[in-house]
Amino acid sequence: MKKKIKIRFGREICGNLEASEQKEWLVTNGIGGYASGTVSGLLTRSYHGLLLATLEPPLGITLMLTKLDETVDYNGVFYPLYSNRWADGTVAPQGYKKLESFHLDGTTPVWVYACADALIEKRVWMQQKDNTTYVRYKMLRGSLPLSLSLKALVNYRDRHSTTQSQDLNYEITNQKHGIKIKAFPDAADLYLSATKNQEAIAWQINNEWYRNFALAVEEYRGLNSIEDHLYAGNCSVTLKLGESVTILASAEGWGISEPEDWQQERIRETKLIDLFFQHTKLKTIPDGIEQLVLAGAQFIVDRPLADVPEGKTIIAGYPWFGDWGRDTMISLPGLTLATGRFEIAKVILRTFAKYLDRGMLPNVFPDRAKTPEYNTVDASLWYFEAIRDYMAHTGDKQLLSELFPALVEIIDGYCRNTRYNIHLDSDGLIYAGETGVQLTWMDAKVGDWVVTPRIGKPVEINALWYNALMIMSQFAKHLGKLDGEYLAMAAKTRESFQRFWNLDLQYCYDVLDTPDGNDNSLRPNQIFAVSLPVTKKGASPAPLLDDRQQKQVVDIVSQRLLTSHGLRSLAQDHPDYVGIYGGDRFQRDGAYHQGTVWGWLIGHFVQAHLKVYQNPQVCKTFLEPMSEHLAAACVGSLSEIFDGDAPFIPRGAFAQAWSVAEVLRGWVLVDG
Repeated sequence: MKKKIKIRFGREICGNLEASEQKEWLVTNGIGGYASGTVSGLLTRSYHGLLLATLEPPLGITLMLTKLDETVDYNGVFYPLYSNRWADGTVAPQGYKKLESFHLDGTTPVWVYACADALIEKRVWMQQKDNTTYVRYKMLRGSLPLSLSLKALVNYRDRHSTTQSQDLNYEITNQKHGIKIKAFPDAADLYLSATKNQEAIAWQINNEWYRNFALAVEEYRGLNSIEDHLYAGNCSVTLKLGESVTILASAEGWGISEPEDWQQERIRETKLIDLFFQHTKLKTIPDGIEQLVLAGAQFIVDRPLADVPEGKTIIAGYPWFGDWGRDTMISLPGLTLATGRFEIAKVILRTFAKYLDRGMLPNVFPDRAKTPEYNTVDASLWYFEAIRDYMAHTGDKQLLSELFPALVEIIDGYCRNTRYNIHLDSDGLIYAGETGVQLTWMDAKVGDWVVTPRIGKPVEINALWYNALMIMSQFAKHLGKLDGEYLAMAAKTRESFQRFWNLDLQYCYDVLDTPDGNDNSLRPNQIFAVSLPVTKKGASPAPLLDDRQQKQVVDIVSQRLLTSHGLRSLAQDHPDYVGIYGGDRFQRDGAYHQGTVWGWLIGHFVQAHLKVYQNPQVCKTFLEPMSEHLAAACVGSLSEIFDGDAPFIPRGAFAQAWSVAEVLRGWVLVDG
């Protein structure tokens, strides 16, 4: 029987500003655009808004509609439902005090406000494949009609910036359906309309700048935290019991004559959940698993190409990441294969094959840039694992035959010496790196400072390399090709991998042959030497570590790196350990991989623990805190990172693809 867990907060959270402004919400449109904000209604990030449109899908994210300030006139009493924090620290008005409850209906955020005996529901959703946001207000209870007035605050800027309004003059015009707003001649238009019973509500133009909104999270992050927004126009409507009004904000046009029924969102999300249960035979139903499935779907977006018009990719995280090659390949198994979305996985794998260059997949597709960056040593190696998992689920020999030349190109590129001194050394291990470049997932860089350069032979890269060679052997045999060359290279890699074992400390070196020797920092990267390689059927390939070593790795990671929400990136007793992630960019990036907890690592930790101890019940206890986290930060999703020190406060991107993916995959692994 399916277990539906509804995320809901009452007055104890909604009426507490400190609590309600730290809980955020997210809706997405499947092409890279989104809407986000806080439960309280306060803007706390530059990334908050009702319409952040993707003008160059899946990137070019542009803030267009910031918020709607709502005021209810009920029985002659005015009730502001909105809240603003200003530069002097004042919060005025304090509409959050009227918030009776907040809950998620699927991924749709729903607020219920109480004004005397009247209840007003507000919900926000986006039209899929379209830069269009809907906001619907409905009168749920009350003995009299009420009047609802709405002020539209707009902007036009890149999501990573803020606006100061000097000398900015927007053009706002009244149209048949509403108002059209243009920031400057080459800007995309914002279409804003209000509809009740299929009839348009008239708007009044204001064109007045509201200045000095304070953004608390940006202040914490050491960034510009004061911003201006344009009060573009307002409208008013009278609602009787059961009546509703829908606001449409779009970068595409006026939309359909009747706003999209929210029930279409319910149908779409129900199909995603049904597909998950159809393909995944869980013995029990973990708390929050349906919410995880829906959260995972928010990261899958279109990336159309000339020769792959149906191209797909995975957004690494909201609110500020685009699609990254490494994150996509790590996330693909959990977001698509564990959820039964095999066709989506197939398209993503094909899409990224088009970007293969010199044996490397792109690391990142920068916002508003046409040329991808290839500074990653592991994205191509995770590609093998993603294809292996896809084949284990589908047996799609046709796609394997199509992609096999790309996999050969990757192996050849690493053997020949591709970018950034990435090459197969004479001992059968992969060496990577040069001064000023960050190539592994521990990739923080500030200016010319690479925080964790890891130049040399990183432990997880060589675990992934061995995994790739064993996968190539399997694939070659499957296609009737010779596999001896791959097996020979794998045997040499496995033999040399024992160099990683630190006899004195009884765990793996993190990097061999660095400019300063072997790095014995206790980091989580060695867990991949246990979790990989993977096979679903038949005997596993020979392991890189013997049984005693595997147990020792799992035990030391459990005892010194494991937290409720993932693994620390560095042991607490290391002199470079930083337990709190915060401050300006220099401080934040300096802490990013120096003790900060990463949620995605829990997946391979669980996989390694299951290999060693064969105890699914214990493994479930490692995943349960992540299910509880669904109600903690971005409600309905999982955070990117957490402080290394208790109580492990969530930080970074509030919704991260590989965090969601690896928890989903972990549940299927231990309970499927």
